Amino acid sequence: MYRKIFRANCLVAVLAVLLCSAMMVVVLYHYFEQQTVEELADDARILAQTAEEKGAEGLAALDMGSRRVTLIAPDGQVLYDSRADAADMENHLDRDEVQEALEGGWGLSKRYSATLLEKTLYYALRLDDGSVLRLAVSDFTVFTLLASVLGPLVLCVALVLALSAVLARRLARGIVRPLNELDLEHLADTAGYDELTPLLSRLAHQRETIAEQLQRAKQQQEEFRLITDNMREGLLVMDEEAKLLTYNGAALRLLDVPAVPAEGNVLQLNHTADFCSLIGEVLKGGHGKCSIECAGRICQVMANPVMGQGRVIGGVIVILDVTEETEREQLRREFTANVSHELKTPLTSISGFAELMREGTLPPEDVADFSSTIYDEAQRLIVLVNDILRLSALDEGRNSGDWENVELWDMAQETLHRLEPAAAKRGIRLSLRGKHAAVRAVRPVLDEMIYNLCDNAIKYNKDNGKVTVTITPGDKIRLEVRDTGIGIPPAHQSRVFERFYRVDKSHSKEIGGTGLGLSIVKHGAQLHGADVTLQSVVGRGTIVVLSFPCVEAAAAGKRDKAEGGRM
Repeated sequence: MYRKIFRANCLVAVLAVLLCSAMMVVVLYHYFEQQTVEELADDARILAQTAEEKGAEGLAALDMGSRRVTLIAPDGQVLYDSRADAADMENHLDRDEVQEALEGGWGLSKRYSATLLEKTLYYALRLDDGSVLRLAVSDFTVFTLLASVLGPLVLCVALVLALSAVLARRLARGIVRPLNELDLEHLADTAGYDELTPLLSRLAHQRETIAEQLQRAKQQQEEFRLITDNMREGLLVMDEEAKLLTYNGAALRLLDVPAVPAEGNVLQLNHTADFCSLIGEVLKGGHGKCSIECAGRICQVMANPVMGQGRVIGGVIVILDVTEETEREQLRREFTANVSHELKTPLTSISGFAELMREGTLPPEDVADFSSTIYDEAQRLIVLVNDILRLSALDEGRNSGDWENVELWDMAQETLHRLEPAAAKRGIRLSLRGKHAAVRAVRPVLDEMIYNLCDNAIKYNKDNGKVTVTITPGDKIRLEVRDTGIGIPPAHQSRVFERFYRVDKSHSKEIGGTGLGLSIVKHGAQLHGADVTLQSVVGRGTIVVLSFPCVEAAAAGKRDKAEGGRM
């Protein structure tokens, strides 16, 4: 604004000088012309007496200086001319000034020379004898007059321009200063031009309105941020060019992106073909979803376009972590396949032996062996079905009994006593160490957990090996089952608690078992709020530790769950 005011003032000053100069040139031009005409008229009246008394001879005797004198007869013939030979001159009857003098007594005309840039004034006066005396003189044109004053005019313009620059700067600063000193925080109280008061009042009102709208927008944005940041689902919002408008932390975590790229393009968050194809489909106005894998987790991406005025103006992308659901579905399929396989093997054996016995072709001495085999396979089926039902009950959270304080030492001692015959067949020594400690537990579930751990320690032990159960009280009550068996390879240690998982299927089939023992231990530990850890070295043995909360902590946890359920 300051520059505009400065330039405008300087321009006005220069234009004013130029306009005044032009007007002055025009006024002077007319003034000088009028003066010349009056001088010509005076000289013509003086010369008229000489011409009437002495004629052409009298005029020739006079020195006229720069003026040209011509004496013209009433018929237009030139009688005398001070610049040329009268005999060689053409008839002047058709000259304007001559016609006017013959008709009105005097005449005036102007003629211009484009080549010489001169103007000639002709003044004619009729004499008493009817002849015409004409005087002519060259005069300045407007251009020659302007050229004559051009130097002083340029100097004047330069001086005026310099002076106007100084004054314009001071004037511009004076005009702009009140505007620069406006208090934007208190527009209504700002002292300035009276003409600005209505504008400042409206600006103050608009500022208050904008402040309220910004406050509401910030509040809504904060609410939106709190909602989206606490979502487990990832959220991305993009525009029609796939530029990222907003997002939440869950989206970056699920896509395994540490930070948003500087360009902020959604396609930079994941480079898989399915993700890029989904974004392209959304920008075309379509809906879709796909599954991608990020950092070992499986995510389902659902995208929908945002329409405005009949065209796509953006898109909304929701990312769900479906790893658990996918793994659960995979486990369900594996469980179904394993159950089918485990049930099919004994059923096939029973069916085959029963078919042979039905045909009656077996020798009497083999019937007893076949019946024993059928009985063993049937018992295996019963154990398998019971384990599946028990595991299903633990999955669904259905207890197999009431909660009570259980003495671990006594239960472990009873379990080892039940397993002594199986251990004695292979020369395996069983021992119990530690101190007495009580835990809050469901007795049947805890008994089966300890039995399965000890049974596995015997089954997968070496002949003449050793199984040691150690109970250690403390903030966490530890029950440790240590064996000197074949051990578990590191690659299998994280999966031995899965249903039907066996490290060595051929060896497992020889020693029996359903493959659900450690899975029951894991789910039983979850029921009791216990932790399960496993350490194993191939060829040296395995250590499984159950860490139970103390009785007081377990009882408080149960009360909290019960009160939470009643609420």
